[in-house]
Amino acid sequence: MMSHAPKVWPLLTGTIRYEKTISTRNRGHGKFIDAPILAYLIETSNGRILYDAGCDYRKVADPLLRARYFDPMCPLVEAPAMQEAQRIPRYLAQLGLVPSDIDLVFISHLHFDHVGGLCDLPGCEVHIQGDELAAANTGLDDSVFACELAPADQWRVKVGEYPVAPGVHAITSPGHTAGHMSLFIELKKGQPIILCGDAADLCENLSEEIAPGYCWQDNETLALASIRKFKALGRKEDAELWPNHDMDFFRRLPGFPAWRE
Repeated sequence: MMSHAPKVWPLLTGTIRYEKTISTRNRGHGKFIDAPILAYLIETSNGRILYDAGCDYRKVADPLLRARYFDPMCPLVEAPAMQEAQRIPRYLAQLGLVPSDIDLVFISHLHFDHVGGLCDLPGCEVHIQGDELAAANTGLDDSVFACELAPADQWRVKVGEYPVAPGVHAITSPGHTAGHMSLFIELKKGQPIILCGDAADLCENLSEEIAPGYCWQDNETLALASIRKFKALGRKEDAELWPNHDMDFFRRLPGFPAWRE
């Protein structure tokens, strides 16, 4: 039986090593960081939501696919590291669940480390912003792999902010990508959570108001506006802001199968 207040499980779906400038615009040249690749399972009174889906394991495990998709990103970005046990269905199995138990997948944006794992979730309803899908279809973003765009009948194309489920609200946070989305989650026992996604990779993006290294159409102003929006909402609602690729921050979160509620 699902609880009335949301529960949140952080899921480590792999790690990726890259130059810090990828996360902090014009800062960190020559410094490489190891970042978690995260997804989040959210259980609500109205069903289960998966925020992001991690990488396509096949592209990481198969040497030919690995070279084809990730070698062009070197040396600034190395190929992801991912174990079989870090695939989303493996996490679900530990909770006695299967992919069909996911009521919807909420994709923050269409970069490979957030959408690739959809291949392990056939038939799941997928929420995506119209602006994000349109930008991805231009082929201008090298971090979007065309083969990872789900079949059209899986997409539920959304516009703007909306209630996703009781206690869970979609927040627009464009800048890093054209239609980037975040989630505001109300909890019963703790402070609300804002899952920032890649609108804020690191705590540094939030504390020092630094835009991500990559901004769609180089729109740094829009990316900074999303960071400031998080901070204002966090102050208003006394919410925690969860950056998406900060290893030190991730290590302070509940370790699976523990959760936050």
